[in-house]
Amino acid sequence: MEIWGLGMFGKRDDVSDHSATTLIARGTRVEGDLKFLGCLEIEGTVVGNVHSEDQKSRVRILHGGFLNGEIRVSDVVINGKVKGDIFAANLIKLASKAVVEGNIHYSLIEVDKGAEVIGSFVLEQANTNVSTFPKENQATDV
Repeated sequence: MEIWGLGMFGKRDDVSDHSATTLIARGTRVEGDLKFLGCLEIEGTVVGNVHSEDQKSRVRILHGGFLNGEIRVSDVVINGKVKGDIFAANLIKLASKAVVEGNIHYSLIEVDKGAEVIGSFVLEQANTNVSTFPKENQATDV
C-alpha cells in the first residue's frame, strides 16, 4: 500500500517542504506497509512498515497512536507507542508519553523526561540517507 499526500483538488502536491500531511486518524486501523512523501501523522493504529526516501520526510506518532512495524524516515517525533525498530536519518524526538519497543538508529536525538525505550540506541553517521541503513534481512560486512 502506498499513501501519497494529495492537495486540495486531489492532485499530488510537491511535498518536499512538508507542505502535505497524511493523517491516520484516531479510531482508524491501517494494515500494510506505507510509503509516503512529506509528513505522516498517526493518531490511530498502523500495522506495517513506514518508509520515505524524501530527505525532508517526517513521521509523528501522536499520543494515543500506535505503530507496529519499522520506521525509516528522516525525522521522527513520538508521543505514542511504537513496536519496531526506528531508523531516523536526521532527528528523532521522544516526547514524555513515548513508548518504544525496538532499537533506535539516529543521528540526533532528543528525549523528554518520562519517555520509555525497551531496546538499544545506535548512533549513526550524521546526514545518512534512510535508504542506506542496513535492513534486518540483509547481510552486512563486519
